[in-house]
Amino acid sequence: MSSSLSTRLKYVSLGVLVVQTTSLVLTMRYSRTLKEDGPRYLASSAVVSAELLKILACTLLVFREHNFSVRALNQVLKEEIVNKPMETMKLAVPAGIYTLQNNLLYVALSNLDAATYQVTYQLKILTTALFSVTMLGKRLGCNQWLSLLILMAGVALVQWPAESADASQQTSLSAGFQFVGLMAVLTACFSSGFAGVYFEKILKETKQSVWVRNIQLGLFGFVFGLIGMLMYDGQRVRESGMFQGYNKITFTVVVLQALGGLVIAAVIKYADNILKGFATSLSIIMSTLISYFLLEDFNPTSVFFTGAVLVIAATFLYSLECKSATSSIKV
Repeated sequence: MSSSLSTRLKYVSLGVLVVQTTSLVLTMRYSRTLKEDGPRYLASSAVVSAELLKILACTLLVFREHNFSVRALNQVLKEEIVNKPMETMKLAVPAGIYTLQNNLLYVALSNLDAATYQVTYQLKILTTALFSVTMLGKRLGCNQWLSLLILMAGVALVQWPAESADASQQTSLSAGFQFVGLMAVLTACFSSGFAGVYFEKILKETKQSVWVRNIQLGLFGFVFGLIGMLMYDGQRVRESGMFQGYNKITFTVVVLQALGGLVIAAVIKYADNILKGFATSLSIIMSTLISYFLLEDFNPTSVFFTGAVLVIAATFLYSLECKSATSSIKV
């Protein structure tokens, strides 16, 4: 591959990552707060739909890798998935955790504004780093440990209660919703860190294609998601169907969520962690600006602004010593 083409692919993949991350957060938040006639779509249904779409997308990529040969595709899927049941079963753990995480993100964005969610969710850098140290034996440099301290301080400031003239009008119910959203995003951070490192460990132990691994993840994710949907929303599904409340925005959320992992894979392949950190920071800034000017559900304070700056700075600082092109953080 020529140097110019490689550079072009690097920045294209990063640009797509910024757009995908920002769009997913904003459309998911909008879809969960939009008031419409009729029932709202089921988050559990959207998770199942996204997993199914991810399986189809990864299957097409494997199909393309083997020169669009149906015979070769069948052989690969049979050899790597059917004939290696123990290897496939290893993916059940991260798939189950990712399914839980994806459902939690809907809960978080139903109760938190997009900007607060985006900044707080960067704590997954901390959890991933800690699990990498304990599970993979990685060593972090001084800059990385410092960045993790800055990150925690930044997120604490973002969550700091705002003092305003309207504070007396805030009900305990509203505060309760924010607490639910905060707990959901924090749990998602821990699940993202553990599942990401676990998945990275599996990838390093085998030579399977990352797309085949994602098909295996998707299959388990689809099964777990379907079980969860029937357990928690079974009555509503039986009454109004799985796709109740779906509209163009809902389909957009499903597509963006399904393609998120593919975009990350492209960034890992063509870019590096420093540029990925830049893309993450840019996404936070864009989400904050759009939330303030367009969604009008977010009024930043000086404390929030300070915390966001610290989180962005921590993201850059942590990336400086990350020279490996393999990232285990899932967006």
